[in-house]
Amino acid sequence: MSKIAYDPVKDKFAGFIKNARLFRTLFYRTLDLFFLRGWYVRRLLKEIYRKEFSKKDQWTLLDAGCGFGQYDRFMLSRFPNVKIDSVDVKEDYLNDCRLYFKKSIDHSRISFGREDLLEIDLTPEYDAVICVDVLEHIEEDVRVMTNLVNSLKKGGYFIMHSPSHFAEEDAEGDEFFVGEHARAGYSKEDLSGKLEKAGFKPVKIAYSYGKWGHAAWVMLIKNPMLWLTRWGMSSMFFLPFYYILTLIPGLLLMRLDMISKNEKGTGIYALAQKK
Repeated sequence: MSKIAYDPVKDKFAGFIKNARLFRTLFYRTLDLFFLRGWYVRRLLKEIYRKEFSKKDQWTLLDAGCGFGQYDRFMLSRFPNVKIDSVDVKEDYLNDCRLYFKKSIDHSRISFGREDLLEIDLTPEYDAVICVDVLEHIEEDVRVMTNLVNSLKKGGYFIMHSPSHFAEEDAEGDEFFVGEHARAGYSKEDLSGKLEKAGFKPVKIAYSYGKWGHAAWVMLIKNPMLWLTRWGMSSMFFLPFYYILTLIPGLLLMRLDMISKNEKGTGIYALAQKK
């Protein structure tokens, strides 16, 4: 089985759009639409906002592993009283974000800094932390969770998403389907134990990408990514015609996943609080 190489494909897209604000905005909207994990993360963010932060003058959030900044864009547009510190290890991603979010930076709504999550040492100043599809890349994940819990105020919220152990179904032998991962994924029990060990109290742990969501992922993400990995950007010319046929069915499958109680799924998410 071929491996998906997410980072090289994402980097090609980022290089193409980095200096074009309109294209980068369209890129963010595409990520929001196509990646089901984002649907789950945004739902959790809206839930804690309504419950805890909507009436506050300001609340603070750490985006641990911000990547392209797609969740930062959502939060800045949806939560007028949020102040965000975003960190990543990739300086090129950070520079692109600094360019796109310049106005929000100038208004002190967001900052971008280079940090290694294995070494990050922050005072407990944040009301919430998000860490989306990051921990699967890091062998010492409990160490990262511990560093992040130390950055939270007492009772602060932690939202994460990662592949689950059911993602092994997309692997062959000892090779992961996604070549950049340090592990295939988490079970509910494994993730709960690691969160507890780090100093969190799990509030909700559930699977994403159940049978409906996984089918949508194969249709909308897996197959096109394999084509891009095998044949390069030349396959981009075929994709618009492919998505004319598959986009609406794929989005309906993703919606079904959101309203289903998934007994298993290739993704997993957690909402936890600092003890």
